[in-house]
Amino acid sequence: MDLKNLSRRLSRLLLILLPGFINAQVTDGYCDDPKFENKVASMLNYSIPVLSVQDMTQLKKHEIIVLDARELEEYNTSHIPGAIYIGYDNPDWSVLDTLAKDAKIVTYCSIGYRSEKLGEQIEEQGFSNVYNLYGSIFEWANKGLPLVDNNDKPTQTVHTYNKKWSQWVINPTVKKTW
Repeated sequence: MDLKNLSRRLSRLLLILLPGFINAQVTDGYCDDPKFENKVASMLNYSIPVLSVQDMTQLKKHEIIVLDARELEEYNTSHIPGAIYIGYDNPDWSVLDTLAKDAKIVTYCSIGYRSEKLGEQIEEQGFSNVYNLYGSIFEWANKGLPLVDNNDKPTQTVHTYNKKWSQWVINPTVKKTW
C-alpha cells in the first residue's frame, strides 16, 4: 500500500472515530452503585455534556434552569426542588420562551436517556449551555437529596417508570412506585 492510500484510510478512520472521542466524557464514580453507573453509561451517547449530581448540588439555584424530561405522572410523584416540567413525549416548548439562549440548562429524567434526547432538541433550538444530569432523579434519590411532590411538599417517593427500572433506586428510605 502506498503512502497516499494509507493516508486516505487513516483519515477515514479518524472521521469515524473522532466524534466518539470528542463527545466522550469521564463519568466513572458519578453514581454510587457501579452496576447503575454501567447501566447509565450504556444508555447514553454523550451528545450533551453530563453533570454529576454532586456537581449540580454545588451550583447556586439561580445559576441554572432545571428541566424535568419525564412524563407528568412521574413529575407529580416527585421531582427535584425547583425543577420545571417540560415532558418528553410532547414537550412543552413554551417553557423555553423566556430563557436566554446562553442560560445554563440542566435536563433530567429517570436515569439520563430521555433527558439527553430532550437536551439535543433544546440545543437544536439554539441553546448553547445544556447539560444532562448523569443518573438523573434515580441517582439524586440514591444520594438522599430532597425531592418534592406536585404540591412542593417533601416526599420520599420516586416514580421508577416500571418495576424493571426500580432496581436502580437502591436507597432504602425511598419508596418506589410505577
